[in-house]
Amino acid sequence: MINKLLELIGNKTMALLREMGAVIIFCGQTFRWTFSRPFYLKNLLKQMEQIGVNSVPVVLTTAISTGMVLALQSYTGFKRFGAQSLIGAVVSLSMTRELGPVLTGLMVAGRAGASMAAELGTMRVTEQIDALYTLATNPMKYLVVPRFLASTIMMFFLSALGMYIGILGGYFVGVKVLGTNPTTYMNQSINNTTMSDIWYGLIKSLVFGAVVGLIGCYKGFNTEGGAEGVGKATTGAVVVSCMLILILDYFLSALLW
Repeated sequence: MINKLLELIGNKTMALLREMGAVIIFCGQTFRWTFSRPFYLKNLLKQMEQIGVNSVPVVLTTAISTGMVLALQSYTGFKRFGAQSLIGAVVSLSMTRELGPVLTGLMVAGRAGASMAAELGTMRVTEQIDALYTLATNPMKYLVVPRFLASTIMMFFLSALGMYIGILGGYFVGVKVLGTNPTTYMNQSINNTTMSDIWYGLIKSLVFGAVVGLIGCYKGFNTEGGAEGVGKATTGAVVVSCMLILILDYFLSALLW
């Protein structure tokens, strides 16, 4: 019984190490081909539209609802101590430093990350990726690099938009619904939020965008097992991306602040 348990643990550990090694090699190849010719600008622009522009509605909905709920809950808690004037600072700092980039990353991972994995996975099981080799086209350069760059670039702008809309949502609830003094709200938001808070949040978004692009492409690019394999790759891309975003958020927060 103990031998079987140890064998199971050993097999799982070896499988995890092989997977980690494959991911590291995949990332290295992606970075290598990112800075080499040819540059498929048309593919990049297409992926920027699919990953970034098409994700705007879900990011806006998430950001504004988060800002509104955050203002409402902060007011409820601060009212007990007579500190309602700090609502603006709490909403602004929370959206710029944490909630803006993290929630945007999670939403994009669920929408665009799954899409990348499913698309590349389908191409893999239908041998379309293998066909690119016969056409003397590098699949990493043609398929993966544009998605990786588009995810990284557009996550930056989506997070900035999410921060702004979240703060606006908090302002609406704090001032228009709860009756907080608008001048006090704005002054608290501006005085307690520095440019470093905003830039650190945007740096996080770049890392999260790279994670979503790399994991989504890796899972799709290495799909096996037909339609069932595509489903597993899609699920794995979303789960792994979300877990890495949450884990990296802690380490980035400890490093930047």
